[in-house]
Amino acid sequence: MNQLKPRPGRVRVAVRPQGDWKYLSFWVLALGPGEVEGGESGGLELALVPLSGRVRVEAGGQVFELSRRDVFSGPPSVLYLPPGSAYRIEALSQAELALGGAPAEGRYPLRLFRPEEMRVEMRGGANALRQVSHILGPHLPAERLVLYEVYTPSGFWSGWPPHRHDGRMGSLYIEETYYYKIQPAHGFAIHRNYSPEDGLDELLLAQDGDLILVPRGYHPVAAPPGSNVYYLNYMAGEATGEARAAPPVDDPAWAWMRQDWAGKPLELPIGMSQKSEG
Repeated sequence: MNQLKPRPGRVRVAVRPQGDWKYLSFWVLALGPGEVEGGESGGLELALVPLSGRVRVEAGGQVFELSRRDVFSGPPSVLYLPPGSAYRIEALSQAELALGGAPAEGRYPLRLFRPEEMRVEMRGGANALRQVSHILGPHLPAERLVLYEVYTPSGFWSGWPPHRHDGRMGSLYIEETYYYKIQPAHGFAIHRNYSPEDGLDELLLAQDGDLILVPRGYHPVAAPPGSNVYYLNYMAGEATGEARAAPPVDDPAWAWMRQDWAGKPLELPIGMSQKSEG
């Protein structure tokens, strides 16, 4: 199963490389005021993203204070840690934060990426319009990691046309996690993973705090009316450096929609005679 539900305790969700999942580690911490979490990056480059609350992070002889009301209130600062970095996280309030990593050689130093360095773009059109924030995009220095925050409004789609980056059809092999936040919290999204070549086809109900893995294939997302959907993407795979900007490959059955985002919708009403007035 490629879906993890949030659990009680400090570590809400977590995934590590195992089996065919080779590169990407990801976990979410929930800390109460005064609680401390420490660790060491080992052979990984790590990126820390605040999701809500205030934390103090000590790493590399420096101290950083990161804060965010919630994911819908604005962009974060992202703390990048190279391999071999010890870190200490102290919650200054109730806080939630994401950490993820990938194997690296230590080419880049510890750095805090601020919102003004991040690219924000509007992708798609019609009811496939969404905002993609490149919070650690390929334009920023990292070895394997790429991070995005995606906002899909009520009634809209994202990840459209469906695309893949699993080593098939000339794409690079890149693993990806989706960490969902929904507004309101009782809302939901629909996430599909499908790979026609090997029979993978799963339709997943994504609720607030769920983590969904994309092991291969295409992976579109729908936000039903009344649910505004955020997801945090951590990505890592065989691409390094500038190659992280390599585009995915669209599903040929849907690639035409880049020229017609409305998708030739039906005109309503159908089969109803219109009364003439007067």
